[in-house]
Parts: sequence; C-alpha cells; structure tokens
Amino acid sequence: MIQNIKQNIFSVGATDPKRELFDALIPLPDGTSYNSYLIKGSEKTALIDTVDPTKTEILLKNLKELGAKIDYIIANHAEQDHSGSLKAVLDKNPKAKIVCTDKCKPMLMELLCISEEQIMVVNDKEKLVLGDKTLEFIYTPWVHWPETMCTYLHEDKILFSCDFFGSHFAAEDLFKYDPERLYKAAKRYFAEIMMPFRVMIKRNIETLSGYDIKLIAPSHGPVYEDPKTAIDWYKEWISDDVKNLAIVAYVSMHGSTKEIADRLCEDLTKKGVNAHKYDLTGADIGELAIDLVDAATIVVGTPCLLGAIHPTAVHAVYLVNALRPKTRFASVIASFGWGGRIVDEIVPMIKNLKVEIIPPVIVKGFPKDADFKEIERLAQQIAEKHKGLAK
Repeated sequence: MIQNIKQNIFSVGATDPKRELFDALIPLPDGTSYNSYLIKGSEKTALIDTVDPTKTEILLKNLKELGAKIDYIIANHAEQDHSGSLKAVLDKNPKAKIVCTDKCKPMLMELLCISEEQIMVVNDKEKLVLGDKTLEFIYTPWVHWPETMCTYLHEDKILFSCDFFGSHFAAEDLFKYDPERLYKAAKRYFAEIMMPFRVMIKRNIETLSGYDIKLIAPSHGPVYEDPKTAIDWYKEWISDDVKNLAIVAYVSMHGSTKEIADRLCEDLTKKGVNAHKYDLTGADIGELAIDLVDAATIVVGTPCLLGAIHPTAVHAVYLVNALRPKTRFASVIASFGWGGRIVDEIVPMIKNLKVEIIPPVIVKGFPKDADFKEIERLAQQIAEKHKGLAK
C-alpha cells in the first residue's frame, strides 16, 4: 500500500507475508517487505530502490496512482529483491536514469541486462538536487555486498539505508509494529546476512555518525522513527563482547549423540552456563544464527556416518563458518560405532572462527559412566571459560 512518510515522500513498495524462504535458505517466520520510496522534489522525482520481481505490478500500480513521472531511480544495491523491477520501471519512464555506485553499475548490467547508457554513476558523498530536496549518496561497502550505498535526504534528515538496519518483517504500516517482534526480526536479519561483515559495518556506522538522522527507512521491514534504537542494536551486535551462552547443535541417528547433548546441557545449566540446544534435523537455522550473535561457545554434536561427520552436521558447521560469529570457544561431542576421524574433519571446517578448541568428548556406542564423567569435564571447562561473562 502507499504510505505517506513525510511531505512528498511516499512508500510505494510491497509486503510479502506469505514468503517462507529467502535465498532458498533463510526461513522467514514474519514474511518480508520490499520497500521502495518515491521522493517528489519541486523539479525532479526520484525512486529509491524497486521491489522483488514477484511484486512488480504492485509497485507500478502505486506509482501510477501517485502520477509519478520518474527522473531518477536510485539503486542502492544490485541484488534482485531491490533491483528486480528496474527494467519494468524504466519501460514506463524511458528517460529516467539509474543512479548507483561504480561497483553497482556492472552488476546491474550483468544481472538485469540493463544498457550502460541508462546508468549514471555517482561518487561517494556526491549530491543530487531534485529542486527543494537534496539527496546525498553514502558509500557503505559490504553491507552486505561490495557495491552497496545509502541515500541521505538532507532536508528531511532521512537515511534510506537499503539492507542496512533491515528486517524481514511484513508490516503493512511501516510505523506500527510490535517492538519486541521487530527486535527479534532485526537481530535474525543481522545474524543471517550482516554478521560476516562486522568489521566493515563498524566503519560504516562511524561514517553515518557524521549525519543528523531523524528517520531510518530500510528496504526491508518497518522504519525507525528513533534511529538511535537501530544503531544501538547494531553497535551491540558488532561489538567483540560475548555472553554466558553455549550453543549445543547436534544430530543423532540412534539416540547416542542426543544423550550426550542432553547431559551436556544439563551439566552446563547446573554450572551456571546458559545452554541452548538445537536438534539440527528440525531446527530453524535463523534461531541458531540469532544465538551465534552472542554465544561464547559452540559445541557441535554428530554421530559417525560411513566413517565421517553426518551430512546434516556438515551443513550446520559450514553455515557457522560462513557467518563468522565472534564465538570464542568450540568443541565437539560425537558417538561412533566402528571408527572415524570426526574431530580431525570438523576443526578445519571452522577456520574462519577465531576460537580456542576445548578437548572433545568422543563416545563409542551409547554413553556410559566414564563417558558421563567426560561430559561433566567438558561442561566444567566451558563454565570456567565463561567466568565473568554477562548473562
């Protein structure tokens, strides 16, 4: 639906509450939105980002309803959930220019087959005057692709941040939402998409600190009328601080690894460690990713399948390594029947993590008394490592 953000500034995008998966990987419990913003200046009109190709008709309908004749289409990011309707908008506005970074230009040409003549490259901090409204383009690389930028509207002090500060949250009204649900959706979004780029995000937040921002308008999820809320969340998530939280993520075929995981979590809890357990055969990887933002320790549990790690555990370990959390400690719990080199295989798979490996617990068959003592030893070592960490 069309929503008036401020005078002559409109939200013209679309919500997608029924979408269940993003990037063929990420679960979407709250759906998502594809926010597109129309800015009518006294002389020129700009559209900031478009929508996913599945929602092109909604965008075009909204633009038609507002009688918009577009001079510039600002492409903050080349990914298709933002750029996928560019050609359709250009067809309706053939004289319009796409405005983007130097790195974004070839991506749009390659991903969408847009001709070079239709694209106008802008430099970092360059401004575009629409008459009584002035846009400034702020390069924010690696949030979360190399070509990304934000657009700042000077007169209204609005930051159009694209994926930066976004959330997969299908709110029809961009100003009305449950704050607790938004916090979780924003943290899930950060965990799944932004976490690998913490270092670059720190630099980009420092860049934004020089701007007087009164409203943050991302391309997914609601807007922030109090920008400090979103910025403070990000500052916490990108910090080097971890919490007294241990993740135990496991897969079990015949119950042995599950028994180890259950006992480990019990022992950790008794020793004052907050333990979150995930059965990888049915766990929501988004929930696991949220915990990775804060966890001091991750323990991977796997049975030995054909002499190697269970494939479900491989998938989880691969994702953890790709997300590059600030986790400090890691270990392995495993069970086997006739042999395997589980630990030797897992450790090289987490080379992106700067972790200390705590000696694992490897059990032959179902755990017995001696094994339970080893599990308690592991719990004790984790508890000692967590001393002094915030809850």
